[in-house]
Amino acid sequence: MCRVVTRSSAGSSRPLSAEGVSHSSLATINTLSQLDAALANCRACPRLVTWRERVAIEKRAAYAGQTYWGRPVPGFGPADAALLIVGLAPAAHGANRTGRMFTGDRSGDVLYAALHTVGLANQPTSMHAGDGLALRGTRITAPVHCAPPENKPTPGERDTCRGWLDRELDLLAPTLRAVVVLGGFGWQALLPVLAGAGWAVPRPRPVFSHGVQVTLDAARPDRVPLIVFGSYHVSQQNTFTGRLTPAMLCEVLRQAANAAGLGPD
Repeated sequence: MCRVVTRSSAGSSRPLSAEGVSHSSLATINTLSQLDAALANCRACPRLVTWRERVAIEKRAAYAGQTYWGRPVPGFGPADAALLIVGLAPAAHGANRTGRMFTGDRSGDVLYAALHTVGLANQPTSMHAGDGLALRGTRITAPVHCAPPENKPTPGERDTCRGWLDRELDLLAPTLRAVVVLGGFGWQALLPVLAGAGWAVPRPRPVFSHGVQVTLDAARPDRVPLIVFGSYHVSQQNTFTGRLTPAMLCEVLRQAANAAGLGPD
């Protein structure tokens, strides 16, 4: 059972209860800031709750003097984003420590440097939540919002967390024009969500590969076509081996930025 607490304008607590996450409860959340605040209190997945909190207590030696976030990590970026970047899940000593997506780890170093190169971030580094980083027309999220053991969430944990991504997409839909998916796990998680959120996903579903582009037609009158791009994940396994180079990532981000109307000013 998930107990999620949001704050009303008067400051009182209002619980959201569900088996996982209640779509009817999430439907009452009308802004991304409200969604982010509610998400940060979710305890729906016992294995992930235990792990994220254990890591926050035991810590890595290099961060022994720091206070870890140790909670679900909300999306990051403006509420009127035209481009959405979808990862996998927070890193145990990265976003689980800092409380911001892809912040404080090697994967984030690669991603934010590339975003800065193509003009979507105001600086090339992402060290902590108060470092002044801002994204231009871009939001970053994940299908799983808690750090998983060995960076491997289960399909069940992905499905339990789906309601947050459903609502995030619904709130972003008026301005959203393109999505970059980092890795096959995110690709498999996102396509069913997009199908349920008002876009026509082809059958059979498009196969993930680096550089793939798929245009999804609107399946509802309040949607517009959406272009989905695939990129290898910015994990060290990919970047250290050269499977994903900065140039490869920048090219995908540049194409996506242009598709979203976020090309060079």
